[in-house]
Amino acid sequence: MERLTGKTALVTGSSRGIGRAVAERLGRDGALVAVHYSTGAEAAEEVVATIEKDGGRAFAVRAELGVPGDVDTLFDGLGAGLEERTGSTSLDILVNNAGVMAMGQPEDVTPEMFDRMMAVNAKAPFFIVQRALTVVPDGGRIINITSGLTRVASPDQVMYGMTKGALEQIALHFSRHLGPRRITINSVAPGSTDNGGELFRIPEVREVLSKLSTFGEIGEPAAVADVVAFLASEDARWITGAFIDASGGTLLG
Repeated sequence: MERLTGKTALVTGSSRGIGRAVAERLGRDGALVAVHYSTGAEAAEEVVATIEKDGGRAFAVRAELGVPGDVDTLFDGLGAGLEERTGSTSLDILVNNAGVMAMGQPEDVTPEMFDRMMAVNAKAPFFIVQRALTVVPDGGRIINITSGLTRVASPDQVMYGMTKGALEQIALHFSRHLGPRRITINSVAPGSTDNGGELFRIPEVREVLSKLSTFGEIGEPAAVADVVAFLASEDARWITGAFIDASGGTLLG
């Protein structure tokens, strides 16, 4: 199914985990995908190769987020890659997925930790959206990957939850601003999702995390990617400013 044929997409933080699954799914749906990464060039190129092997088109873009000049670096690379392949810098779909996470009790949070997480998880996406609006045409799509932690209490992840809550506010308030251009912007909130990290290889941890979902399973990145692909499509043209629970029922209470 190639319902995104002719479209272009940028997925930040797409060299692994949910971002990778999203990039690969959008590629299978026909979009030309910019695979963004900050570190791990080999992993990003592997994603590009996978998309191309499946018959899609993709290229990698490197930019460290949360540092001065990050948005300029990102869009310079993005624009060059798009123009080379399409003759235009137009971007139809933006997926803000990149983020950093650090766990720690509230008493242990330092200003440096706080500033770093806010810079990557909240500030960078805001200015990425701002910059994207100069190249996203009317009818475009913006999807922010947030977290179920904006709806449930977990004291050792208070900083992360705060930053993802800010990301949800970007979608809420921009949705009304972008309505006249028929650009939709929505939040997708995963629950515990296997991102390939070592934590998910520990049986005891997997058992605990699987019990958080009403299905008794840990989420797979592809399940979240399917939701993003729907929001990126014409089928989701009447959804904007929404919070989409993609946590496998973790937030049911």
